[in-house]
Amino acid sequence: MRKGRVLVAKVGLDGHDRGAKVVARGLRDAGFEVVYSGLHQTPDMVVAAALQEDADVVGVSILSGAHNTLVPEIQRQLREKGADDVAVVVGGIIPDVDVATLTGSGVAAIFTPGTTLKEIATIVGELCAKRALDGND
Repeated sequence: MRKGRVLVAKVGLDGHDRGAKVVARGLRDAGFEVVYSGLHQTPDMVVAAALQEDADVVGVSILSGAHNTLVPEIQRQLREKGADDVAVVVGGIIPDVDVATLTGSGVAAIFTPGTTLKEIATIVGELCAKRALDGND
């Protein structure tokens, strides 16, 4: 049984991907199958990759401040395509004022600077296990 498949995605014009690569490698080292999207992805591209790769979790890495626009669009498209069982998590610079909005819209977790790889792997593992238990593995 696989541990879970995670798509780590960089959306928008954000060109800083060191953190996303560190997280992707940390998740891979923890036993997850990880696909990294590369830079400058659109929500359409992220959703298409999530479906193609049968991702259990989409991890959106964003530092540009466009999280309140891009993340809800990814969520909307996942719902429209019948993939609302795919958990969306967000990592990056997310102001405290936006955390409640994002989690209220269904974002499963938010990882801000200082979150350890162990914490990320634990939460991602729980989300993957939940999807598998729900019969979507």
